[in-house]
Amino acid sequence: MENLQKIIGACVRSLRKQQRLSLEALASKAGMSYQYLSGIETGKENFTVQILESLAQSLSVPVKTLIIAAYDGASSISSPKLERKYFRPRVPLPKQLDINHIEAAANLTQSIIHRINHNMSVETGLNLQSLIQGNNFSGLVSNIFTNSIDGCSPYQHNHEQKYPDLICKECDNGKNVGLEIKTTMNIGKGGESHNGHSGWHLVACYKFVDSINIRFIHIMLADINGHQTDHPDWNYVGSKINLTTGSRRTETYNTNLKGTTKLRDGSIFLDTDAVKFNRWRQERTGTIPPWSIFAKNMQ
Repeated sequence: MENLQKIIGACVRSLRKQQRLSLEALASKAGMSYQYLSGIETGKENFTVQILESLAQSLSVPVKTLIIAAYDGASSISSPKLERKYFRPRVPLPKQLDINHIEAAANLTQSIIHRINHNMSVETGLNLQSLIQGNNFSGLVSNIFTNSIDGCSPYQHNHEQKYPDLICKECDNGKNVGLEIKTTMNIGKGGESHNGHSGWHLVACYKFVDSINIRFIHIMLADINGHQTDHPDWNYVGSKINLTTGSRRTETYNTNLKGTTKLRDGSIFLDTDAVKFNRWRQERTGTIPPWSIFAKNMQ
């Protein structure tokens, strides 16, 4: 029993430090004294299942995951986190969506990919990206990110129709506001759609950190004009045949330079250490908006 206490206690301490929580802060969240928590972390204090549940909840991990991590190493549930300094609060967002929603959804997505890849590497020695390549992997990340936004914001799955991915039923007195989600490894890439409709689009760009982790380094949002409007932000790409596989791709629209510039202007999250955007082309009607990454006093 003493060995079990030490193993779990050490894991709690490691997770607390990863989340940059002081002993006092975690103890307060879990409803216990910091002296008692210190005893748990050093393996000197006994604890009940209820105490373990409280600590797991305060560390934002399931009890089962905490126990597995204790024996497998706390690093097994440690995934990258977005740095708040790279968020750009002046960028306009869809109604009732805020930076906290986006941050939570992105971190959750990174955590899910991490856990799947960690378990796969332990069990099979493989990772997702070795089995699901290219656009298919990005499609999986898009689905996880979409589901994460559904769980972290007022924007919920749109089960009634295929477009858009998410809707905010609380917005505009019941008039639905939509949000379409795409993720890609092509940094700075514009939007891609199978319909080219008007509305808010979010494009999240990520990179691989190692064999089991991805990290979002650029997240863009913009209200895009549909392909049937007078001033469309989309180009029709068509339905192409993959010369390697022979499969036919579904009809696709890509944002033109105006649409891509709108998205780049709306960079709500930009890791300027990882993304070099100074040479990106621009095309817009009117002046550069003050929140744009291309504005002179970029914040």
